[in-house]
Amino acid sequence: MIYSENTPQQFHGEQPQETDVLIIGGGIIGVCTAYYLAKKGVSVTLCEKGRVAGEQSSRNWGWIRQQGRDEPEIPLSIEARCLWAELSKETEEDLGYSATGVYYLAEKHEDLENFEKFVELGRKYDLDTCMISRAQVHEDIKGKDGRWIGGMHTASDGRAEPGQATLGIAKAAERLGAVICENTAVRTLVKSGGEVVGAVTEQGEIKAGQVMLAGGAWSSLFAANAGIKLPQLSVELTVAATQVVPDVFPANASDNTFAMRRRQDGGYTLALKNNQTHHIGLDSFKFLKEWLPNMAENLKGTSIKPWSPKNYPDHWMQKRRWTGADITPFEAMRVLNSKPDQKELRALTEALVDRFPQLKGTKLQSAWGGLIDAMPDFLPVIDRAPNQNNLHIVTGFSGHGFGIGPSIGRLMADVLMGKNAGHDLSSFAFNRF
Repeated sequence: MIYSENTPQQFHGEQPQETDVLIIGGGIIGVCTAYYLAKKGVSVTLCEKGRVAGEQSSRNWGWIRQQGRDEPEIPLSIEARCLWAELSKETEEDLGYSATGVYYLAEKHEDLENFEKFVELGRKYDLDTCMISRAQVHEDIKGKDGRWIGGMHTASDGRAEPGQATLGIAKAAERLGAVICENTAVRTLVKSGGEVVGAVTEQGEIKAGQVMLAGGAWSSLFAANAGIKLPQLSVELTVAATQVVPDVFPANASDNTFAMRRRQDGGYTLALKNNQTHHIGLDSFKFLKEWLPNMAENLKGTSIKPWSPKNYPDHWMQKRRWTGADITPFEAMRVLNSKPDQKELRALTEALVDRFPQLKGTKLQSAWGGLIDAMPDFLPVIDRAPNQNNLHIVTGFSGHGFGIGPSIGRLMADVLMGKNAGHDLSSFAFNRF
């Protein structure tokens, strides 16, 4: 299910006057952090401007993978894989989780060479990633004979149903004592003596010992109003779900241009790889210096449009400055429900049939767009804000956040309590830009 501002409100928490930790944003990162804080008995309040999981956390592919990660993310993904299995049991919610494996499929010998490099890296972390032959690929995946020449497989990787999982973890967090407030936009931060001591929401002021910004595509706009330059941009992707179809393979797979995942409802989630749109706005120029060194590689396959839809975070006419007494952009766009690209939907159907001729005639049951928050190096920021001891920024996951959401939530719960993260977070430092 894809959530929108018309989705019935699930959480009606009453905003308290004071909380130990205030989380801004009800996506998978914010929700998992709230869960692990509440599990430790910490007073935590999560404020979401629209609906929990309303944006990218219900719109992603639903992959839970260690395979193909940048090396700094591998330890996080290993922990997350274990936590997904634990959460499925301890939350007593159906998260749609299963460890069905992830396949990367080779269409040319260069692909195999790249896969072999990752398999070698994986050995350093004891991953079960391995190369598989052409025959093994076609035994596991009932696609067109000869379509792929081999591949890479990680059996311990898996999948979950994105919105369903995020919502389930949020419900479990609430049962543990977390206060979750939907339709509650955080407008500004409150400072005293140079320290962040709380925030002003549309419901009024709330005092907080620690504040965590996990606003996804909206993080840069919020940070800028707080005087923080966060060089995050966004790209828009199209995803679709098929009707119920025969099970041609029960896992997740992708080749150079196409990705698919078996869904709990008996259909498949489909997407085109490296096919996204960037809407140019003021931030596109403001952050050009940070993005320029890697732009050719990072924006490969990106279509550029000169104007974004009204009320998008970096729309040309978007409000850039406000106070706690003002109506903010977050209230003007409760849930960013972008439209799927019709041309891409046709290409998705063609790609599916090209790879699986037996699925000819398959219809798309639903389709949606999503706005992905991205950093110049496609690694997130997980760090204390510069010169703001009580503010942490956790954003820019560049489409990689759903799978590692639980480990980010676990480590941030510890960090916000003044404990060690348990991982080397230097690659995710704010000041690397």
